Amino acid sequence: MSESPYNPLAIANIANSIVRELTERPCGALPPASRFFGSGIYALYYQGDYAGYADVRQANAKDCVQPIYVGKAVPQGGRKGVSVTASASSQVLFGRLSEHADSIRAANTSLRLEDFRCRYLVVEELFIELAERNLIQAYKPVWNACLGGFGNHDPGSGRSNQKRSGWDTLHPGRAWAARLQPNQHTADEWNASVISYLIEYREGKIGEVQAVDEGEGIGDS
Repeated sequence: MSESPYNPLAIANIANSIVRELTERPCGALPPASRFFGSGIYALYYQGDYAGYADVRQANAKDCVQPIYVGKAVPQGGRKGVSVTASASSQVLFGRLSEHADSIRAANTSLRLEDFRCRYLVVEELFIELAERNLIQAYKPVWNACLGGFGNHDPGSGRSNQKRSGWDTLHPGRAWAARLQPNQHTADEWNASVISYLIEYREGKIGEVQAVDEGEGIGDS
């Protein structure tokens, strides 16, 4: 029986190589201590004592192994295909990590910033979205696949009829999210969903996932 030749330029192999490069980077503080230029991908890791994330904490007890969230950052011009040099002159990846740190700081009754670590990788813009999708499918992070809303931005005062996300319901504190309409599920219900999801993940029962990052979260309408 003949084997198919390895093609390093196959889409899946390119994506895997970027993910491997990210996971081989050192795990450091969130946000990084020094500013840097570029766009790319990142992974956040939780090592705190919030009860609902016990499985995540255990996985990350000795090293950054299981991300609680992964994402991408692309410059606005790059997203629209306007500028191929936007990444080199932008601090968009550093800025995105700083935004996430601010969100966690705001949720200070349930989360502590010092319990989070991160890895990041500046990537050529062509491959950023591909790498993010591969990260989500490889690790199925709970804040991507179950508890939506962590990556959301302030929708503006004219859209206050939007529902509060699952993340903002479970981890309240962001001032703009408090102005939104209540989520149809309670914090206790979201916490139960998180625990159930992580148990299924541990038991290998989670298949392909669809990221709920920018929406209101699974179970919302």
